[in-house]
Amino acid sequence: MLVGRAAGLSDTGRRRRQNEDAFVCEPPLFAIADGMGGAQAGELASRLAAAAIEEAAAAGDEDGVAGAVRAANARIFERSLSDPAVAGMGTTATVALVDEHAETLTLAHVGDSRAYRYRAGELEQLTTDHSLVAELVRSGRLTEAEAAVHPHRSVITRALGTEAEVEVDTLSLRLEPGDLVLLCSDGLSAMVRDDEIARLLDESGRDPYVASEALVRAANAAGGEDNVTVVLFELLEGQPRPAAGAAAAADRLPVTAPADEVTSEPVLEGVVQRHGAGKGSRWPALLLVLALLAVAALVIWWSVLLR
Repeated sequence: MLVGRAAGLSDTGRRRRQNEDAFVCEPPLFAIADGMGGAQAGELASRLAAAAIEEAAAAGDEDGVAGAVRAANARIFERSLSDPAVAGMGTTATVALVDEHAETLTLAHVGDSRAYRYRAGELEQLTTDHSLVAELVRSGRLTEAEAAVHPHRSVITRALGTEAEVEVDTLSLRLEPGDLVLLCSDGLSAMVRDDEIARLLDESGRDPYVASEALVRAANAAGGEDNVTVVLFELLEGQPRPAAGAAAAADRLPVTAPADEVTSEPVLEGVVQRHGAGKGSRWPALLLVLALLAVAALVIWWSVLLR
């Protein structure tokens, strides 16, 4: 089994001026980070988390992925201590690492971003929200309907960077060819019901590129009250890619994407990164050709002046 098409899309939404989300979409590693602490601080926290997770998630077991999240926590916390301008910043983190050989998915999770699995028409939430309303629902003090409109539904009870140590939820589960895995910030899950997410995944023909755009569009149509970020990938039958080395690096596109940086193929008002056969950009080669032509023209012009 191997990871097939994958897409990541981040959009500012309709109410926010800046995007404090970041994501990693670098098969077989995927992650979502939703920053908090104000525009500059939240954006910095999510970017630090995405970078640290990508650097540290080398092992394919629960300890390795959880260790990557803890490394991200340490980096954010240390930066917060050293820079008063961003003191108290934090971020959620939901990380997914696929072991194509063992056909397993390992998740590490902190906060209220989510991971879902879509299989045979059924959408299953794989992570548990670390939020005030989620705790109240689990204790029976709120219904799901009441939680959806609660004035403090955005308050989270666990985050990266706010303390020196963080408790990380981990989960490993078996995958099957045909599974879709969705990571999203609460900008999607708070605006679009799970049954609607499932419907959009089905109507997209299970195409991660089409589905990611449809999900962001739906969140914005419902009000777009927060930044919305989705990462979506499919599992296929096939030969797993090399475990390590140059062949593995050449077989994937690096697509770590802090919000609003220069990325490929802008969609809606956000940024998108995609992974799949034939999706590489031809701009670098074109720019090189144009540069060479400019140099040649300059040489010809200079030689004419010297005559």
